[in-house]
Amino acid sequence: MVDRVTATDKALDLIETLKEKHGPLMFHQSGGCCDGSAPMCYPKDEFKTGGNDVLLGEIGGSQVFIDRDQFNYWKHTQLIIDVVPGRGSGFSLEAPEGVRFLTRGRVFTDQESDELEAAGAI
Repeated sequence: MVDRVTATDKALDLIETLKEKHGPLMFHQSGGCCDGSAPMCYPKDEFKTGGNDVLLGEIGGSQVFIDRDQFNYWKHTQLIIDVVPGRGSGFSLEAPEGVRFLTRGRVFTDQESDELEAAGAI
């Protein structure tokens, strides 16, 4: 099955660095709060997900969640977590590193959409 969320090698390297410093991590794709639409990285148990959060998948062994309303807007898009220079939100663990996570998107092909639909994932 096609992954709903992936990460660049640069993002995976940063995730490993952050895991060494902070232990297990999790991500929540922001819907416009705090740092625009940036993915926010937290220690695994410091951000509480709720019934309105959707688990997209994992990157670097860390779960990635998104609010259901955001998911409905982006459900036809693969999210690609990347890293760019610059300081993001003070809430996300990478902020002191001088870089920030950034979400890029790629619309699923017709074949990928059919595969997700057949699996009940759209």
